[in-house]
Amino acid sequence: MKFGVVTFPGSNCDQDMIYVLSDLLGQQVENLWHKDTDLKKVDMVIIPGGFSYGDYLRSGAIAKFSPIMSEVIQHANKGGYVMGICNGFQILTEAGLLEGALLHNNTQKFICKNVFLKPASSSAAPSMDMNQNQAYKIPIAHGEGRFFASEDTLKSIQDNDQVLFHYCDENAAITDVANPNGSVHSIAGISNKNKNVFGMMPHPERAADQNLGNVDGLSLFQSILTHCS
Repeated sequence: MKFGVVTFPGSNCDQDMIYVLSDLLGQQVENLWHKDTDLKKVDMVIIPGGFSYGDYLRSGAIAKFSPIMSEVIQHANKGGYVMGICNGFQILTEAGLLEGALLHNNTQKFICKNVFLKPASSSAAPSMDMNQNQAYKIPIAHGEGRFFASEDTLKSIQDNDQVLFHYCDENAAITDVANPNGSVHSIAGISNKNKNVFGMMPHPERAADQNLGNVDGLSLFQSILTHCS
């Protein structure tokens, strides 16, 4: 499978993602610069974490105007796969490829720690092969990660099996205490209706190497490789 990882001014997780995809999973990876207008025939575009354009205005609000985003939107509209992680999730909501918005954490503080995720969607590639009764330990690092959407949008997202992950505790119980940022319904990631665009706030690429003592994130990547190839 051929992946393209986009780098914006302020991206800081692009090399982590490239390392996981190429070195750990043996996939072909193209480095894509935000001013590029050619996606180089990749199968999936990854928009990684970081602070694109310094997160001025709103996180992702400026990045959506980068030249490459026109190509990413066209790719997605043709059924091509796109995934945004953390700042990438924010960019995808700003660009209109995913519903809802990412607001300031309810603590009004930047949060960097391990959390637990419970897979939800059984029809979206990233979570399809993951155990819905298991809690996966995945790091977060964000100040604006509180997922919000209107009641009508939330109903539609849930009815269409678009929720990828919920925040949960180590026993896979979804509780208010286990919700790190106040996201509505403890939602940590979603897909679009067509199940080809995905976004999540936690960083699976930071939980994919044995040297880091945690490989829970590999399950997500392996599920993607199985169902998007």
